[in-house]
Amino acid sequence: MAVDDDGIAGAKSSLSLVTNLTVAILVILWLIPTIGLLVSSFRDRDAISQSGWWKAPFPTQQNFAVRTEGEFMPEGDGWVLTGNLFGAEGSGSVAAFGGLRSDPTAFAPGETGELVRGRTLTVEENGDYIYFDPADEAPTRNPTVYLASSVPPDFSLDNYDTILTSAGMDVAFINTLTVTIPATIIPILIAAFAAYALAWMDFPSRGAIIALVVGLLVVPLQLALVPMLKFHNAIGIGQSFYGIWFAHTGFGLPLAIYLLRNYMVGLPRDIIESAKVDGATDFQVFTRIVLPLSFPALASFAIFQFLWTWNDLLVAKVFLPSNSESWVMTVKIADDLLGSRGGDWGILAAAAFISIAVPLLVFFTMQRYLVRGLLAGSVK
Repeated sequence: MAVDDDGIAGAKSSLSLVTNLTVAILVILWLIPTIGLLVSSFRDRDAISQSGWWKAPFPTQQNFAVRTEGEFMPEGDGWVLTGNLFGAEGSGSVAAFGGLRSDPTAFAPGETGELVRGRTLTVEENGDYIYFDPADEAPTRNPTVYLASSVPPDFSLDNYDTILTSAGMDVAFINTLTVTIPATIIPILIAAFAAYALAWMDFPSRGAIIALVVGLLVVPLQLALVPMLKFHNAIGIGQSFYGIWFAHTGFGLPLAIYLLRNYMVGLPRDIIESAKVDGATDFQVFTRIVLPLSFPALASFAIFQFLWTWNDLLVAKVFLPSNSESWVMTVKIADDLLGSRGGDWGILAAAAFISIAVPLLVFFTMQRYLVRGLLAGSVK
């Protein structure tokens, strides 16, 4: 008879395999689009539109429109134009060709394609073409030939150079750092003092304040946008960096106080009581004992606050000036790049990857503290 190992000391739970598989699936689901975004940021818009990022290491077939050159020469009952679609060097390979933009791959190399008004077009695989026009007089305009050709993979930094110079993403990057760093540090400082007071100091209405903090966690921030903006305008900091710092501080404090308070409550009481018996004040206990021991919780909240502030669009649209010199990266991508370069996927991919590069670095640097901070107070 088989023996179930669940609950036996030293034996792995049957759920461990399911947990590991779930984590692996989530990592893969997150990793695939991130890698795709990175690869796409080094490709041009034509390569992105013709093939997926997973085909980037291989040659791709792209469609081109080539304006023929030269002069028509009389031949038989019409006029003939000859040449090579790849220029004088003739380096390239034609996979298909056509005479219409709507059907650029109508004919195979070597075929004679029937065009409108009795015209014909023959294109060889090496790009040599013969265009025949049965008109009575020589055509005054050279025709455009459409073709499909195999293009080798090409990766460059042109997209990044464009967004960091002409597109102004460098200014948006600095603005994002200017908003995010203070908006992460300020609520941590305030919440740490408040959490210690709620965890280890006795004063009237402490339970009511804790309940209020928990209740504020479920209040949508959209309810406070207009009243807070009016208040900021009244005190003279409306739509400025000061205003958005205070806004992010107010929106982040409930979670910060709740997270840090739960962690500080779980700290060993004997250490804190011994310090007070030895004559330490609350400030000394807080700075010398509680803060060092609470670093995992502080780092955990810092990750959440940094990621939320860095990726924020709504609060930035409300509390920052509308001029482009004050835009953060999310506003820059949404209002400028998507509008003026909506079809240039290479530019958008490069801008998007720059916007997620710093959060990725922060997350992987401090992720070891994340689980410890989230589990704060869960086990006594």
